[in-house]
Amino acid sequence: MSLNKIDLGLINFFRRAFVPTARFGFFVVFFWFGFLKVIGLSPANGVVQRLFENTIPFMEFSTFLVLFGLFECLIGILFLIKGAERIVMPLLLIHMITTFGPLVYLPEEAWQKFLVPTLEGQYIIKNIVFIAAAIGVSAQLHPIKK
Repeated sequence: MSLNKIDLGLINFFRRAFVPTARFGFFVVFFWFGFLKVIGLSPANGVVQRLFENTIPFMEFSTFLVLFGLFECLIGILFLIKGAERIVMPLLLIHMITTFGPLVYLPEEAWQKFLVPTLEGQYIIKNIVFIAAAIGVSAQLHPIKK
């Protein structure tokens, strides 16, 4: 078998596997981490609470945390449903905007010094990969027919 055939075979496999793998990955991360928030066991709860205290004064944190966790679970579930992309992508955008909040509103927790993130900062910055994967999933959509 030639190197070109192997290369083409791998490329075709990755093209077929990308969207289902990305969807499943989104589901696992969003549902799992969201569920941990709902049951009060998320290691991110402290950062979420400090960001909440700086931005959302009109709601109890315990209520917000459950709603935010359910929101994450919903995003995860919607990624599993083919055809729900146009619903989940705006929700993901909202989520990504809120998750980048600590980089600005809690700099002491997100940065050790200029351009040196803390572990929490690294956790937030890695969401750029989610954005890239979401763009890849969205790129596979067909235009809406008039």
